Amino acid sequence: MEYRIIKSPSQGTVDILTRRKGSGASVPIEAVDAIGLVQGRLIEMVCAADVAEKAVGVTVEDIRGSCPQNMIMLAIFGDTASVEAALEEIRKTEKRGREKW
Repeated sequence: MEYRIIKSPSQGTVDILTRRKGSGASVPIEAVDAIGLVQGRLIEMVCAADVAEKAVGVTVEDIRGSCPQNMIMLAIFGDTASVEAALEEIRKTEKRGREKW
């Protein structure tokens, strides 16, 4: 899996993710301090979403790629500390091994 964090995202970045998120543009993204991006295989993304939401108070959205039925990236929205904590928990869980998801 690959991980990135965007602190203080620009409105343009938020707009890009809004257009591509699974729940569609009709569900707005509230003002957020940070966005965590996680990319990988579908099975990893479903497990990562579960870990992130259980770890801290963040909102997780699937981000559509060029093939709409494939979820290959997650966006984790929230305050900076919560997004960082969610990404760290995903990394720890992945490091412990796939059977621990």
